[in-house]
Amino acid sequence: MTIPMDRECADEVASPAVVEDALRWLATRPNGGPIRFLRYAIEEPASKSAAALRSLVAPTAVLSAETPELRAFAVFGLIADEIGKLGSAGESRRRNTLMAAFRIPPAPGETAWKATLEDRFKQLRRLQGVFGDPPPSTTTPMHKAWQRAVGDLAGCLADKLVSLDEPGWRFYIDVGRAVGAVASGRCVGWRARAASKGAQPVFMKRMLVTAVMHRKTVLRRITEREIIACEDGVDGYNVHALTGWTHEPEEIPVVALWACRLVTSPGVHPGDPVRTRLRFRRPLRRDERYAFKSEALDGELTEEREWINVDVDHHGIEPGRCAPDGEPVAGLTVQITFDEKCLPETCWWYAEQTEYERRCRPPDGDPHLLPVDDGFVRHTFIEGCHPRENYGIAFRWKSS
Repeated sequence: MTIPMDRECADEVASPAVVEDALRWLATRPNGGPIRFLRYAIEEPASKSAAALRSLVAPTAVLSAETPELRAFAVFGLIADEIGKLGSAGESRRRNTLMAAFRIPPAPGETAWKATLEDRFKQLRRLQGVFGDPPPSTTTPMHKAWQRAVGDLAGCLADKLVSLDEPGWRFYIDVGRAVGAVASGRCVGWRARAASKGAQPVFMKRMLVTAVMHRKTVLRRITEREIIACEDGVDGYNVHALTGWTHEPEEIPVVALWACRLVTSPGVHPGDPVRTRLRFRRPLRRDERYAFKSEALDGELTEEREWINVDVDHHGIEPGRCAPDGEPVAGLTVQITFDEKCLPETCWWYAEQTEYERRCRPPDGDPHLLPVDDGFVRHTFIEGCHPRENYGIAFRWKSS
């Protein structure tokens, strides 16, 4: 059921005071998480939840074709994203208090958030150095931080709620769904699609790809991986570095950097590329975790790249998640250091697209666009990555 977004509601949404009232109501519900009440407010516009949360949920009426659950994920994703932007040391108290209030994972000590706001504030006493050293014996510092933090968050949300269009809301659907999956534990062993018969028998908990550019090509590509073995006896990982060529991809030499050794063997048929495997320190048992690091070096420095691509040839990658300071802690993250003398005109991230599609620049305002700024570009894939698909960052160079 759609809640109409009339002029009166638009004025109401623009008021930080009204948004703050909605946030306080949402944070103090003891018998269910935020997504439950947001969804119910959309499903039942005559309910108490709808009256309390109207300023948050009404703007999602532009998603008229989506289910109430996805619209609820959009609001929750917006809240979580704004909380995550509080990244400086001075904002740590406010950020952690807001995470507790709206049950944003992770809870201190990798536990689950408790039911009441007071009990969640008590959980924050486990944090070392955030609310004092030694940690406080009461929740008074948390309540003081909450009084300021909820007002700051309301002000940020009030601006966003009146300006988001349909594409913008769709971005926050992905954020909310991923955060909700982590909070519920559904991302553990996440499997959305079946892997192919020849897929490598690992599931990726975390994958960080760092590409260092030289002019318009990739000089170095460092990849950090944390995997879970999908069967007993997994002793290594086959690697090949794919970047955005203007022609067919070629094999790039690989160097083992940490917790692995490079093993090569000739291809099966004449003309096949050399097979490269990173051998682990020992065979893994099923469901055992393992972290290792490798680097690919590109000797073709005259080639002009169009993207940094990740080909998922295993059992998938967990939904992305970042720490409050913005550092990626789960899922796939691709980050690029561009040559300061050769910055691209524009960058964007892509997922599950053909080579033709990933070459097409999104329109202005599209959430896939990434700011180039001083030449450092990063994107974490919140939704997770499926087997047999490709994910990455594409870029367009400035005209000569």
